[in-house]
Amino acid sequence: ETFEMLIRLAENYTSSLFCNVYRNMAAEATVRVQEFFTDVGLFLFGTDVSTEEFVNRFFDTLFPVVYNHVINPGPTDISLEYAECLRVARRAIRPFDNIPKKAIGQMGRSLLPSRTFLQALNLGIEVINTTDHLHFSKDCSRALLRMQYCPHCQGLTLSKPCMGYCLNILRGCLADVAEVDPHWQGYIQSLEELSRAMSGAHGIEHVLLNFHSLVNDALVQAQIKGPELSEQVNKICGPPVRKPKQSPGCSFDQNKDNQGLKMFFRDSEETLANRGKEFISHLRFYRAFYGGLADQLCGNELAAANGLPCWNGEDVVRSYTHRVVGSGIKAQSANPEVKVKGTDPVISQIIDKLKHIIQV
Repeated sequence: ETFEMLIRLAENYTSSLFCNVYRNMAAEATVRVQEFFTDVGLFLFGTDVSTEEFVNRFFDTLFPVVYNHVINPGPTDISLEYAECLRVARRAIRPFDNIPKKAIGQMGRSLLPSRTFLQALNLGIEVINTTDHLHFSKDCSRALLRMQYCPHCQGLTLSKPCMGYCLNILRGCLADVAEVDPHWQGYIQSLEELSRAMSGAHGIEHVLLNFHSLVNDALVQAQIKGPELSEQVNKICGPPVRKPKQSPGCSFDQNKDNQGLKMFFRDSEETLANRGKEFISHLRFYRAFYGGLADQLCGNELAAANGLPCWNGEDVVRSYTHRVVGSGIKAQSANPEVKVKGTDPVISQIIDKLKHIIQV
């Protein structure tokens, strides 16, 4: 939602430029602006479009509008065929100087990290949802039953499991989940690095919200080179072919939601960079979540504190005497309480996806 809001605000800024400064071409130009920011959104949310292509398309389609209203205005509009010739000729004529090239560089540098960030967040949600709905083996279910409810059959309702006993069972049941741990840690570290790349002058917020000034620079360039451009256009497309003029006007209601958007975005707490930092700092607490899950559950609520009489699966004892195994699949071969086979294919798939997004 924050990214969508940012795109809308940047679009409104750019449309406002035409309404306030270049009003005679605003009606046509704002359509080009809408198309451009639709492409920005498509790229950001994962569609396979090229930033270079849509930036060039924006300046290609803007050139006939600028030519018609600024460089060679007349009592009538240029024809559609003539506008098409101008659109095709824009890259050869270079009416906006090196501004399109600059915009391509800025968009590529700022949109790609943000697109990757959003992809990574979606994968994070998938990892959490998948691990939240795991099916445990029969062996694990039996062990949990023995640990939690068997003492009740002997009337031992207040006895908690021994710490070592609890750890063996939960580390056995959560062995698959523990395999996610190193990749989850790498994933969070990658997100931290990515969020740093998204702030500052190359950040999406700075680039999109200043796109309107880049467009203004492009229009100023075209005005300065006006007579020279007219000559070049005449050579390539011939003299202007005109049709009856359509009534110009500003179709964009700049007051409609600009205020609300600015309030949302310009509040120092609400900048994208700040929200990103806050989000990452929360996420850091859960870096070792998957590796320490069994220990957390036993330590926080399930097991008896060390030194207290506890249930070992058969009786209430002073202490648990079996070996306590580590976390992860390999360590479970020595687990006296739970038999663990191989890694769950669902977990293997999640690990592969985490490896992939870290590489991206």
